[in-house]
Amino acid sequence: MANSSFEEIIRRAIEEGIFDDLPGKGKPLNIEQYPHQDPAWRSAHHILKNAGYSLPWIESLRDIEAELQKTRQKLLRSWTWYNEQQEKTAFHEEEWMKARQLFQVEIAEINPKIRAYNLEVPRPQFQLQLIVPEREIEKVIKSSDS
Repeated sequence: MANSSFEEIIRRAIEEGIFDDLPGKGKPLNIEQYPHQDPAWRSAHHILKNAGYSLPWIESLRDIEAELQKTRQKLLRSWTWYNEQQEKTAFHEEEWMKARQLFQVEIAEINPKIRAYNLEVPRPQFQLQLIVPEREIEKVIKSSDS
C-alpha cells in the first residue's frame, strides 16, 4: 500500500464502507466557523446571523435566484400548456410567442441585477453568469423531448 495514491486509498476505503457510519451522515455541514477569520468579526457575524441578518450580496443572490425560478417556472408552464395541445392553432402559437417574449423581457430585467450582484461579491467565484434567454428557452423545449 506504500505505492498507492491517495485517491486509490480513498476509493478502497469507500468500497469497504469505512465512511458509511460517520457521525452527522446525511446532515448539512456546519460551516459557520471560518478558521482564518478574525475572532472579533466571527463574533459579530455570529450575532448578526442569529438576529436574522446576512450580507447584502447574499440577500441579492437570494432575490435573484427567487426571481429566476419564478420566471423559469412561468416559461415552463407556458411550454407545457403549448406542448400538450393536440392541434396547435394560431391562438396557441401566438400564446407561446407571447410567453417567450415575456420571458425575454423578464430576463432583461434580471440581468442588470446579476451585473450589480457581481460587483458586490467579495470573490470572483461567487459571480453569476448572465442569463441568455434563447438558451433557457431551448433548455425548456429540449426538456420535454427527454
